[in-house]
Amino acid sequence: MMLVLNSHNCGSEMGGLRAASRVIFGFACGIGQVLALGLAGCAGKSEPQIQYVRVEVPVQVPCRTPDVAAPPWAASGLHKTDSLEMKVRALLAERRQRIGYERELKAVNHACR
Repeated sequence: MMLVLNSHNCGSEMGGLRAASRVIFGFACGIGQVLALGLAGCAGKSEPQIQYVRVEVPVQVPCRTPDVAAPPWAASGLHKTDSLEMKVRALLAERRQRIGYERELKAVNHACR
């Protein structure tokens, strides 16, 4: 079997150029339409409106309170040779000092909140 190509099967050379020009023209028209639609879509947009929103954020602030000085502890001056009664009285006095010192520290700490 033999295949013969003639002008009826493939078309003339001029017909091929016409078909190619139609394809190119079709692509150009399609691209033009896409660009026109894209530009038309952007033309209707307005500028965004600026809105200010207040947001409260906690910020660390350094605490400005006076330093609490440690008292001279009553039991720090005891010696081994002191009587038992003197040692007990010094320890009881130091306990009261410690309670007062802790209250001052808590007050300073509470003032920073």
